[in-house]
Amino acid sequence: MRAGRAARARLQHDISRYLSRRPGRIVYAALDLVTGARLGRGEHEHDMITASGAKVDVVMALLARRSGGLDEGERDLAARMIRESDNSAADAMWSRVGAGGGMSAFYDRVDLRETTPGPSKYWGGTTTSPADRIRLLKVLVRGGKGLSAADRRLVLGLMGRVQKDQAWGVSAAARPGDRVALKNGWTPRPFIHNTWAVTSYGRIVGPGRDLLLSVQTDRQPGEGTGVQSIEGIARMIGFRLHTLSPTTARPCPATPIA
Repeated sequence: MRAGRAARARLQHDISRYLSRRPGRIVYAALDLVTGARLGRGEHEHDMITASGAKVDVVMALLARRSGGLDEGERDLAARMIRESDNSAADAMWSRVGAGGGMSAFYDRVDLRETTPGPSKYWGGTTTSPADRIRLLKVLVRGGKGLSAADRRLVLGLMGRVQKDQAWGVSAAARPGDRVALKNGWTPRPFIHNTWAVTSYGRIVGPGRDLLLSVQTDRQPGEGTGVQSIEGIARMIGFRLHTLSPTTARPCPATPIA
């Protein structure tokens, strides 16, 4: 236990030192479902814009309303939304789920108290916290909340096959042989000093671990700077989180990444 506490202090110190040299606001949350190890900073800051990160939410919300799953056209829209981050597909699905009202109902259903849907047609304006991103991932992994095992396999499978140019972010936490399922978001914010918001959250699965990780940034001078910050934190957490506590938590029944 003493060694675990020392490892936690060192990791928190190293991340804090790293963040002190990075611009903008950066918050994160991490949970290993195998060991029970947790780590976070600003994990309940709930005004972090999701941008395209909300596309997973929209697909999950529609699935939760459809006991028979999505029809063929909706499955195509879901694939384009998550794998390609297609905005037109997201517009169509946002309308089908009932826009902000439908999403608010979904967030209440899955206990995301720190997530607010974007106004009107602007799904990308959804705000959330790292802690709520972890809660959302736990629904995908553990089930419940109206989502069937098939629904969860669909979403995690799409997150596990995002196109290569969008596979950056929390994937930096992966070790050789690990599998990654993620969704990223990025958007310029011209009315906030011409800065960017860049986010990444997902699941990294490998021998002895099932890591859920969310890193969110805003007020970034550019998209690339945000990506670099996310990946720097992800590497430190991905390679050291397992040292923070003994294996006291039992592995939970999990939905595999397809």
